[in-house]
Amino acid sequence: MNQVEDIERLIAPALMPAGYDLVRVCVSESGRRTLQLMVERLDGVAISVNDCATVSKTVSVLLDAEDPISGHYDLEVSSPGIDRPLIREEDFNSYLGFDVEVQTKKKISGQKKFCGRLVKVTELAVSLSICAVEKTIEIPFLSIKDAKLSLTEDLLLSSRSSTDNE
Repeated sequence: MNQVEDIERLIAPALMPAGYDLVRVCVSESGRRTLQLMVERLDGVAISVNDCATVSKTVSVLLDAEDPISGHYDLEVSSPGIDRPLIREEDFNSYLGFDVEVQTKKKISGQKKFCGRLVKVTELAVSLSICAVEKTIEIPFLSIKDAKLSLTEDLLLSSRSSTDNE
């Protein structure tokens, strides 16, 4: 087990009943040690400052009791944002048809960075349509180092229409 997985297992179950889903946990050691939690609301409404405060209070009790990080650290709670990271299979499925940026752990077809339209998601891989070279590339989940939505007009329009429906 690593520290991030331990923290995820500790706090994710407490967030669900409060109406939140844990998107990502990061522990940063550069400068002051920081525990960063990225969360989203289960009802799809945008995260507010009050939501971040609620999550902070909820997880602080657990973190203080279990002490998964020794010593002093800062706790930061944020939303995924419009150009959110894509981490879980369901994240990718939610954004089929949108442009994404994917960085791989090792080279695939001679490169590590890919930008393209997300056209297919399976339990093992994602497929991107790379318009510049008119081809589709399949990237195994296990090879993905980092993935996020590209900030495009389509994404902005989609975001506006979802907030208009709230």
